[in-house]
Amino acid sequence: MQKSSRRNAGIAAAAVSAEAPISPMLDHARLDHASMSDIAHALADGHVTATALLKAYLARIEAYDRDGPKLNAVRALNPDALAIASRFDGVKPSAKRPLAGIPILVKDNIATGDAQPTTAGSLALEGARARDDTTLVKLLRDAGAVILGKANLTEFSNMLAIDMPSGYSSLGGQVKNPYAPALADDHGIPVVSPGGSSAGSAVAVAAGLCAASIGTETSGSLLFPASQNGLVTVKPTVGLISRAGIVPISHNLDTAGPMTRSVRDAALLLNVLAAKDPLDPATQKQRRPADYTAGLTRDAMKGARIGVPSDPADPLNDPFFRKLPPKGAKVVGEAIKVLEDLGAVIVRASIPTAGWMSGPGTIMAVLNRNPLSANRGNAVPQRIVFIYELKRDLNLYLRDWATNTTIKTMTDIVAFNEANAGKALRFGQDNFLAADLTRGDLSEREYKAALAMDLLSARTRGMDAYMNQHKLDAVLFPGSEGAAIAARAGYPSVLVPCGFVAGVDGKDTPDYPFGVTFAGRAWSEHKLLRLAYAYEQASAKRKPPPGLPAL
Repeated sequence: MQKSSRRNAGIAAAAVSAEAPISPMLDHARLDHASMSDIAHALADGHVTATALLKAYLARIEAYDRDGPKLNAVRALNPDALAIASRFDGVKPSAKRPLAGIPILVKDNIATGDAQPTTAGSLALEGARARDDTTLVKLLRDAGAVILGKANLTEFSNMLAIDMPSGYSSLGGQVKNPYAPALADDHGIPVVSPGGSSAGSAVAVAAGLCAASIGTETSGSLLFPASQNGLVTVKPTVGLISRAGIVPISHNLDTAGPMTRSVRDAALLLNVLAAKDPLDPATQKQRRPADYTAGLTRDAMKGARIGVPSDPADPLNDPFFRKLPPKGAKVVGEAIKVLEDLGAVIVRASIPTAGWMSGPGTIMAVLNRNPLSANRGNAVPQRIVFIYELKRDLNLYLRDWATNTTIKTMTDIVAFNEANAGKALRFGQDNFLAADLTRGDLSEREYKAALAMDLLSARTRGMDAYMNQHKLDAVLFPGSEGAAIAARAGYPSVLVPCGFVAGVDGKDTPDYPFGVTFAGRAWSEHKLLRLAYAYEQASAKRKPPPGLPAL
């Protein structure tokens, strides 16, 4: 691995490179689509101070998150943010501090050792703090970022209850999609989902409430909200970014990743965040380039072999593309045409069923008691690895990181929720109930077998076999449809906007974004970013949400 000074030099150089658009001035009118490169230039050239920039974002949060459409993306603001920003007034982004003065939100399952609580959206953890910053927050601070606050999320990263709406938590309430914030059902649940579980992280970036954000994913929690909000995200190889200090679900699948308005910005943040950490053994096998922005060129797609797992000759073996609604199929088809025009070789071939289907012994049934679920009263299949690792990993976080709380175990959370059911259990806690019945030490044979089978199916018989057979550089999936196979393999994905769709379950809606995902082998983030960049530059499909004008 390269030394941190070399990584920072790479991001600083990239931020002022000729490929990055140079803006003569950064004003309020640009905050909803200004890139971090724009912001870095404006700070470096003295067109804006860190304090003024932060105040501009705070004004948008007040106007659009707390008032107006009440997007509810930001759960809590950092009370020290203005003081921190003021220390960067007059400080130019540099090799030592490439993010100097740039405001970034982090998801509220990412611990900070300051005055900000870390709650995972749970009433049970209201007011809970952390002993220290997570490793990734330390890296952001070392790079000069101003931690603006904590973003709302689906409670416990969508592992508390079956069919909990994306972006809902008992502590933070409901996050709204900025492209259709007024459209909700009779229960107040958004018709157009903000995506989850990193809903607040995505909505805040899409609505121009911060320069960028950090979310987390176990399976789909970066990709889904990025697709729904017209953003770029990287779901890294497990081990590229340290998970130490993040409220967990599964140590075999969890990761953090950037939410940005451009591919270049995602690469800039990976330069800062990808580092080995003795607190996270998974990072010890890490492989990364010195600079993720190197090679971001418009011709990077030429000659690349892109797998499209949708074979017209095998239509039933297509869980990814076959069920797309007409508008979704249209924008994805247009994206594939752009890839062909850029010189990509499109390989239409189905992934073997043994790869994308769950292997034997990987699924368990959990009774759905969610009072608002259409599937209430039925046994719902859940991943054994998620349920079993949840108790062990969460208990370790509460022991090693959580402070200022009486909650010490998952059992304590379950008991608190039951004692405060009126506020804490709007959608139940069926997954927590199932997880709390496990031993909590991962000694069960069924867990060990499920983990082995997940890796065999998704990695060996799935992504590896598919990419080897067809000699692929990447696999293309619509939206977040390929999240599960890449996540179970521990492999990376990069999602980029590809257009707009409309309608949900037969209901008319305003247009909202849709994306495409480039997935690949372990540690192939750099290649995937280059491919995504070439597509992004050729297609230019991102548009800010309407109705959130300059202040």
